Amino acid sequence: MGREQSLFDRLFSLEGKAVLITGASGGIGRVLASSLAEAGANVALHGTRREPLEELKYQIEARGGCGTILTADLSEVSTCRQLVRDAHAALGRLDILINCAGTNRRKPASEVTEEDWDTVVDINLRSLFFVCQAAHKQMRESGGGKIINIGSVTSFDGLGEVSVYGATKGGVAQLTKTLAVEWADDNIQVNCLAPGFIVTPLTEMPLWGDERRRQWLLDRIPARRPGRPDELVGATVFLASDASSYMTGQTLIVDGGYLAGGSWQQHEHP
Repeated sequence: MGREQSLFDRLFSLEGKAVLITGASGGIGRVLASSLAEAGANVALHGTRREPLEELKYQIEARGGCGTILTADLSEVSTCRQLVRDAHAALGRLDILINCAGTNRRKPASEVTEEDWDTVVDINLRSLFFVCQAAHKQMRESGGGKIINIGSVTSFDGLGEVSVYGATKGGVAQLTKTLAVEWADDNIQVNCLAPGFIVTPLTEMPLWGDERRRQWLLDRIPARRPGRPDELVGATVFLASDASSYMTGQTLIVDGGYLAGGSWQQHEHP
């Protein structure tokens, strides 16, 4: 038993690691931040509003963890760079970056406005790139690190009414590959985590609150249910830890089997 625990710790321990999570007050970011802090990491919590981050910080510290609040509007490149500098100053170094900040404008492509496009692209792709760029500088100087970009099954599957969101998430998956290739010599592993249909405040009403859409999705997910944010924790710890030291440029999909071809109706076959 002792040997097994030692192996687990060697591979998956995040004790003392310095982590910056963008979008930490969102449905997925909040759970990942709390879980990584529980795993021993020192976490810098980014969001645009301080109040939800204060609540998250309190919960983390009540369980013996360590959280630092950093508020920033990532629509400006200078702010992206300053966020990384602030995280490095607060934590003393930067070992792990998790890009979880994101937004969506759900509407038919024919109705997308220039403002819709700019808003979604700025948050989901443009800011992600410049936060990665700033983190690369800090990680390179300290000998390496881990970058986890939160993608989506829409990186690979065409879905209606998410044209801009899907374009940005496709960009995230491809950008992950390019950064992984360029930064491998700096001992920085860059990977993408692509969740399937997870119940969060961003998706609860437009997807799961609409019975027609809900049933359409459930018919195509072999697991026959939506995912929960906490079901992304294991994959995140894997990508953040030494267990994935030889893995870079990859997208890890956690989707209940959706992209495996879930339209086959299991209950209609023997």
